[in-house]
Amino acid sequence: MYGFNKKEVKIFRSLNNPKKIQDFLEKLKINFEPDGDTCMSPRMVLRTKKAHCIEAALLAAVALRFNRCSPLLVDLTTVDRDYDHVLAVFKKNNKWGAITKTNHAVLRYRDPVYKSIRELVMSYFNEYFLDDGKKTLRSYTLPVNLSRFDKFGWMTSEEDVWYIPEYLAEEKHFSILTKNEILGLRKADPIEIKASNIELWKKIGKGHKVKKNNLKWNKKIKASI
Repeated sequence: MYGFNKKEVKIFRSLNNPKKIQDFLEKLKINFEPDGDTCMSPRMVLRTKKAHCIEAALLAAVALRFNRCSPLLVDLTTVDRDYDHVLAVFKKNNKWGAITKTNHAVLRYRDPVYKSIRELVMSYFNEYFLDDGKKTLRSYTLPVNLSRFDKFGWMTSEEDVWYIPEYLAEEKHFSILTKNEILGLRKADPIEIKASNIELWKKIGKGHKVKKNNLKWNKKIKASI
């Protein structure tokens, strides 16, 4: 199914609701990218048993697809000093929820209780900040259906699937704040900053993170999407 082997299909079928999908992601180690930037496919995440934000979101999108949900991602963008975040979103009883992978106590799973994508996105606003307390969330996309990439074999590719985060980066983003609102923002309190720095997985040796605007776009793939 979708190009997965029997073992992989069994895993996805066992993840038969969003809570189980999130629980599965929590068991995956964080991919600190010690050998350089990666954007592994869901198959490679299952094989390596590790993932960072978008890699986990891709796997969650596939798991949702096995549950007869559309494989939808929402991109959250920040100021240049911070890192963007990607959500695998789903709908239940006409309300939105989100599945995510993070190494911290913030920017995590959201129960399906939000009336709109913007309302869901804004639930992340006050916990999205730098170590100096500056709040950084600035914009978001509407849900992007990953089925548009099926012809490229994104779910089972042995190679990195950079064309997906690159597509998300070029998708229309909606600003959440005016300039005056940005100027009036209060910084996070020291106790919030301290709590946000709790890490589930510790980095061993050198790790590597993808810098903003440092993606390699495949022009042939872009032209055919």
